[in-house]
Amino acid sequence: MTDLKGSLLPRLLSINEQEQFFLFLERGNWLIFQDIYPQLLLYEESVKRNTNLFYLLPLFGVSYFMEVIWNYFYTNKDEYLLAIALIINEQSYLEKRIIQNAYYQSTVLETLEFKLQELLNLNQILFPYSDEKEVKVVGQTIHQFASLHDRIMLGKRLYQLLFHKETSPKFYQWAIQHPHTGSRKDYWIHLFNDIDESIPGTSYKRRIKNCSLKSNSPKLYSPQLSYAWNNIEQKAAEQGDWYTDWNVIYYLQKNNQKVNGDIFDEYCETLERIELAILAKETFSLEK
Repeated sequence: MTDLKGSLLPRLLSINEQEQFFLFLERGNWLIFQDIYPQLLLYEESVKRNTNLFYLLPLFGVSYFMEVIWNYFYTNKDEYLLAIALIINEQSYLEKRIIQNAYYQSTVLETLEFKLQELLNLNQILFPYSDEKEVKVVGQTIHQFASLHDRIMLGKRLYQLLFHKETSPKFYQWAIQHPHTGSRKDYWIHLFNDIDESIPGTSYKRRIKNCSLKSNSPKLYSPQLSYAWNNIEQKAAEQGDWYTDWNVIYYLQKNNQKVNGDIFDEYCETLERIELAILAKETFSLEK
């Protein structure tokens, strides 16, 4: 979301396109939160009262799939099963409400800009942590955002990275010590700043080489979320239970394949690729 107001993407997207992308992301995040929040509250209250309260989930529009999962978890405490079920639920909940929604299809998913985003590998999720005073990142890239299967499999891979026994405590420690602002300055202060250091109205010049700033180059602007976008009132979530096909249970199977979270070089290449796209667009505009 903050990238849409940073140094790079506004040079590729119009103001209207930035707003459409933001509304798409904001609606998705809001839907996820309003679905998961009552689930977690009911779990908390069930623990306090030592009583299973998950029969109340339908009152909040929560899927029958998750009611079964929570009842199972309450007895068996299978944390992996619960986590993967929440991934399945989250992405399936969004499928018809966001991904297959005609409005978002026409304004975002079918646009040249969104396809350009996938081409530039912008759909990257990073987990930062400190290792001997050096900030490192691991993560994954999704190449087919519109695919429900790919999003669920991405979630499973991210789970493996986030809860790996060697790095999970480091992720947690990082999150405790660095309050999330939405600015990429939070983890890469050598490249990003939440204050715009560039001169307004000037043409873009390449700043990044091998994930370092070129000499005398301003840092990339990455604003805090609270300054980038205003709060938005959301309409009520669309009704209906996404769970219609029992075959989704196969996603609950454990995947023992090792996940490679090395994304440093790929993310650095992404930044440089975006810079090249900006230069190409500006050159094309001048030639016109």
